[in-house]
Amino acid sequence: MGFMKPTPHPMPAEELLALPLRDRIRVLTTHWVEHGFGTPRVLNVVYVLKMFGLYFAVGLAITAATTTHVAFTGPGTWFDNVVVYQKLAVWLMILEVVGLGGAFGPLCGHFVPMLGNVRYWLRPGTIRMAPWGRRVPLTGGDERTLADVVLYVGVLAALTWPLLAPAQEVPALPLGTGPQELVPAYAFVPVLVLMPLMGLRDKVVFLAARSEQYLPIMLFSATLGWVALGDGAGPEAFVDLVVAFKIIICVVWIGAGWSKVGEHFSSVVPAMVSNTPGQLNVVRRAQYRDAPHDLRPSRFAWFMAHVGGTALEIGVPLVLLLTTSTEVAVVGAFVMLALHVFITSTFPLAVPLEWNVYFGYIAIVMWVGFDAATYNIWAFSQPLLLIPVFALLLFGPVLGNVRPDLVSFLPSMRQYAGNWASAVWAMKPGVEERLNELPLVENQLDQLQRMPLMPYSRVDAEVTLQKAVAWRSMHSQGRGLLSVLVEHLDDLETRTVREGEFVCNTIVGFNFGDGHMHDERLVAAVQKRLGLEPGDLVVAYCESQATCARTSTPQHYRVIDAALGVVERGTWDVRDCVAQQPWLPDGPVPLRTTWAAPGFERRRTLTSGGQEVRPTTSSPGTP
Repeated sequence: MGFMKPTPHPMPAEELLALPLRDRIRVLTTHWVEHGFGTPRVLNVVYVLKMFGLYFAVGLAITAATTTHVAFTGPGTWFDNVVVYQKLAVWLMILEVVGLGGAFGPLCGHFVPMLGNVRYWLRPGTIRMAPWGRRVPLTGGDERTLADVVLYVGVLAALTWPLLAPAQEVPALPLGTGPQELVPAYAFVPVLVLMPLMGLRDKVVFLAARSEQYLPIMLFSATLGWVALGDGAGPEAFVDLVVAFKIIICVVWIGAGWSKVGEHFSSVVPAMVSNTPGQLNVVRRAQYRDAPHDLRPSRFAWFMAHVGGTALEIGVPLVLLLTTSTEVAVVGAFVMLALHVFITSTFPLAVPLEWNVYFGYIAIVMWVGFDAATYNIWAFSQPLLLIPVFALLLFGPVLGNVRPDLVSFLPSMRQYAGNWASAVWAMKPGVEERLNELPLVENQLDQLQRMPLMPYSRVDAEVTLQKAVAWRSMHSQGRGLLSVLVEHLDDLETRTVREGEFVCNTIVGFNFGDGHMHDERLVAAVQKRLGLEPGDLVVAYCESQATCARTSTPQHYRVIDAALGVVERGTWDVRDCVAQQPWLPDGPVPLRTTWAAPGFERRRTLTSGGQEVRPTTSSPGTP
């Protein structure tokens, strides 16, 4: 990997592109083992500067300028003032909703320019995604209007108020706690009103802002913070607020850990570690059973995933939530800091790096800066109030883990668990170019060819985009999606195949691993504008599996034709996917059709025994 140039391809680009799709995936996935995505190292420098310069340094400077007890030149004040927790959360939410956070740059499919979000959401006519357009009045349709733009500007303005508002002194504090400030409670009211309204018009903006992470902070700041700042407030009011903040953090950690239970997460860690800049190849290869021949995760990868990941993310936060020991809390906080440092160091595709910086840093602030002997859940002054607090924070994760089809994986707290709703788009020649007819859209093949200082040739750009498809195939659901395409398309080798998450970025300006943003609703919005013919655009889509589902519980897929809508629904067995290599050398995993549109027949199907049979009629059932 060069500083200004990407990693060389494993073979000449023209020869690689001449291979059948599954052979290309074999070459690219085995190359990924030691080279990852292969982006130039200068981009890692850009990400580091953005994380620690734009986010952390600027955020602390703003905090210091709007508070009395936090000094930018006094690092000691960064760790014992809870107002830092509030201000950095607001600052990060602004960066996320603008597009300078987790959705920024090549690791999230934004090549030129590297910024999506704000460019799309300030322009009438771009595509928006209303979550319940048919049920909630005044939210229907899929085109952004001037009113949507005004609402988005209102959200940005509402976020700047608590960020820039001078902090207020807390009147009563427990003994031993130094002077404390809080953002004025009323400063959070506008964003608590406008962001949900924005979400009803366009769920993409709501999710891009990471509202499930930061709105609870703002809600408790506006309610419990109002009590703590009120005349006559006792020290217990401030303790309650700090404890509520700790509960938010622990719920996020535990939710992320819980979502990793199951068959999927073991496949995530090898792909992450392989993308780590400067990582030793012996460590990369150790993640796989027998690279380059067998790319299934090794026992070492399983240990990293489920002991260093799942167990740690559940166990340590539970201890931090329940402990009253200062020493135990300090050790636990540094363990969580180490976890976030590791995640950040891998520079994985589409990971919110600033979020990891924030949570690693805040672990030290909240459990080292605020002694667990004083600030613990057992010290909460109104125990019954904990019931609505936990109910609010757990509603999304519980429902989303039981019924993932109803909830985005973001409020479900299923971050980077490997168990995602996902899609792969297969387009006939010329369809990808037609995407440029959509408002503000430029397909990524064209973007890469005009990268500043390092423009890609067309064939090099094509190989780079196919690396994203190979990356998807390294995960369990990717093997199922590839199987669906192989089973349904006789002309697959002539089609342009793209990772759905990357395509979504170009159409709506944002995507962060949530397949719900590019399911049949987005496909229908594209069809409405382009008028494609049947078969021009076929999407293989799968829903994530419920966490802790039985091993035998099937994972659901559907096939979407842009011109015809959903034409088939079915399932695959996750065990078949995790047992396969990314390039399906033994053929597609068995698919079970549960419904097909009247008159629709896919090319062929496989029985559980692997024998090919030809269907003669559509499968019965209802969509």
